[in-house]
Amino acid sequence: MSGSPEYTPPKVWTWNRANGGQFASINRPIAGPTHDKELPVGRHPLQLYSLGTPNGQKVTIMLEELLALGHSGAEYDAWLIKIGDGDQFGSGFVAVNPNSKIPALMDRSGPKPIRVFESGAILTYLAEKFGAFLPTEPAARAECLSWLFWQMGSAPYLGGGFGHFYAYAPTKIEYAIDRFAMEVKRQLDVLDRRLAESEYLAGSDYTIADIAVWPWYGGLVKGWTYGAAEFLQVEEYKNVLRWADSIYSRPAVQRGRMVNRLSGEPSSQLHERHDASDFDTRTQDKLAAAE
Repeated sequence: MSGSPEYTPPKVWTWNRANGGQFASINRPIAGPTHDKELPVGRHPLQLYSLGTPNGQKVTIMLEELLALGHSGAEYDAWLIKIGDGDQFGSGFVAVNPNSKIPALMDRSGPKPIRVFESGAILTYLAEKFGAFLPTEPAARAECLSWLFWQMGSAPYLGGGFGHFYAYAPTKIEYAIDRFAMEVKRQLDVLDRRLAESEYLAGSDYTIADIAVWPWYGGLVKGWTYGAAEFLQVEEYKNVLRWADSIYSRPAVQRGRMVNRLSGEPSSQLHERHDASDFDTRTQDKLAAAE
């Protein structure tokens, strides 16, 4: 098959660092810290350690939505974790998330700090803590959590599967790209069919299900993810596009997408967020102009 040389797996796998491609410097087959580094702690109850990837955006969007509702206890410091530099392997970060993945949250609002890791767990924790964006009626709650867990199980096919082989792998492997493109299009069809019958994923109300799914699949159909919109013919998914545009119109979503972001227009990048005023004063264009 084109782009895919013949390969016979050995009886026992061994780690070949040279095969890591773009992420060779940070991918490894073991867990645990690689160096000692404590995490900074700001003045707010919630301390977020993250990066503006789709998984990171879930949490910053949630926090900005909670603040927009008037939940002052959702004030937060967002500290930048540069995964390309290996910040996620520092001892302090590993203590918050033993899986060494962003985002990771420390809730210091009570007598004892609480760590929360995995983006779906963080969204659920915050929704329950503040009583927002998670229905309490049993059927509606079940629908919301079902779509939340759908995202947690499906997005690795989009990111680690399709995105990796389409955009990042050192060689283009036709079989891998075809396999994961087919699955991503199936997932988009699942969403499109659901959104044909419902304004939001869990029903008529905007919930953590939408907050979880939008950065991945909304970003994909908006053309922000992997440069793959044309390849995947996203214009076919009219209901997903309607939903993606509706959510992007929310000011809290636009703010959350800026936090811990390292790419795009300088005016859209707020590397760290420690106060609501930072959106007006500390984006990269403002900092550059002040130098």
